[in-house]
This record gives sequence, C-alpha cells and structure tokens, in this order.
Amino acid sequence: MKTLALCLAVLAAPALGAEISAADLTARLTADPPAIAVLGEVHDNPIHHENQAAAVAALKPRALVFEMLEPGQAARITPGLIADPAKLAEVLGWEASGWPDFAMYAPIFAAAPEARYYGAALPRAEVRRAFKEPLAQVFGPEAARYGLDQPYPGPLEKQLEAETQADHCGALPEDILPGMVAAQRLRDGAFARTTLQALAETGGPVALITGSGHARADRAVPALIRQADPGVKLLALGQLEAPAEGDQPFDLWIVTPAAEREDPCLAFRKP
Repeated sequence: MKTLALCLAVLAAPALGAEISAADLTARLTADPPAIAVLGEVHDNPIHHENQAAAVAALKPRALVFEMLEPGQAARITPGLIADPAKLAEVLGWEASGWPDFAMYAPIFAAAPEARYYGAALPRAEVRRAFKEPLAQVFGPEAARYGLDQPYPGPLEKQLEAETQADHCGALPEDILPGMVAAQRLRDGAFARTTLQALAETGGPVALITGSGHARADRAVPALIRQADPGVKLLALGQLEAPAEGDQPFDLWIVTPAAEREDPCLAFRKP
C-alpha cells in the first residue's frame, strides 16, 4: 500500500523546490552538503557538465556514480588515468559507447580524483529483459525495497507511455511502449541501488551523474532512494534548457541555454 500511495502521489505532485543558479548550487553544497547529490544533465549540453564539475568540486564526494558506466568500466579507473583524459577515455571505451564527447565529462572526473568510482549502467541484455519479464524478477531480491514489485497505477502508466512516445517523436510502435517504461524504471532502480551501495561503502557524500529524467524527485532515482532509505539526506538537481517555465519535478533546478544540435526527430524520418 505504501508503494501504491507513493505512485498515486506522483500524479498530482506539487512543486518540490526552486530554480537556482550554478553559483547558488555550489554555495549550498559547500555550506550544507547532502549525503547524496543526484546531479542531472542534458547529455550533450556542455554547460550542464561544467555545472556538474563545479558541484562535484564543492561537494568533495567520496564516491562518484555514473549512469554512463558499467561496473567493470568503473573498476578500471585510477588516479593516474584521471590525470590523462585521453587515456581514460580509451580505457573506458568511451568512443564506442555512444555517449557525447568525453571532453565534456573529463572535468567531472578531475573534480574528484580521489573519489571511488561506481558504474550504475546495466548490461543491455538485462535491460531488454524488462520488455518481457516482470520487473521484480529482473531487478532481483531488493525489488520491494525500491517499490519495483508493484506496477504503476494505470493513469501513471499511460502518462509515462505517452511521454515516452513524445520523446521519440511519435515514431515508436505502440506495443513496445510498456516495455520502454519498464526499462526506464529498471534503470532508475539500478542507479538508486548503486548510489546507496556507494554511500554504504564509502560513508559519503556521493554524487550521481545522470540524465535529468532520472533525477526527477517525484518518480525517478531520488524517489526510489528516499523510499529505500527514508532517512538519507538527498538533493535532486535537474538541469533544463530554456525555455523552461513553471514548477519542475526536482528539489532544485538550473535553466541554461540549449546546446546546438540537429533536430533529434530527423533520425526517425531517415529511411
């Protein structure tokens, strides 16, 4: 029932915080550091990575968790590699990963060279299981702790399917939308679990580097962390591109200019 009530609350969640500047964020992290900072981004926006690097430098985390890395990749990171971004990118296999230019991410690593690094990404084969198997079965024994043993309420499920379709320019087959929503929820759970693992093993603070969609405090990683460990002191930051109006689903958010990019819908129109 607790999980169901949490999901229902998402449908009418009020404003959770306020818009701030990057300077305000670093000042806050210095003066009142959380145990966990979930630092959202738009992946190809260099300003967002600059802000994350400044936030990490202010927080001085003992652990850095990356959406972009699997555990095996994170295990290869050494202080010596952080001093050589080109070599670090090579060791991580970054160029073949599909993520934006490593030059945008390198300052985040450099901001905490003594931190312990964690990879939160799941193997693609495991994520694909969420399209056909019950989420709790894919996630494993801790599913109930993170609320993944219960389905989303019907209205929320439909809302998320519609948002997923819109994010993909209306090009997805309708029958895969439930699987897409389940895969996103599985990844939220994996990021939350790895972040809490990092906190338990290092004592914190911990910073999670992830997309702003995963940083939503109403239903994504921060919500799952707070469900699994209600006493944890957590700050969820979203970074958005202008224009952004009205309340946002984060504890705090920063609005920046948009990065220059090709229309993402063009990829769906190409034969």
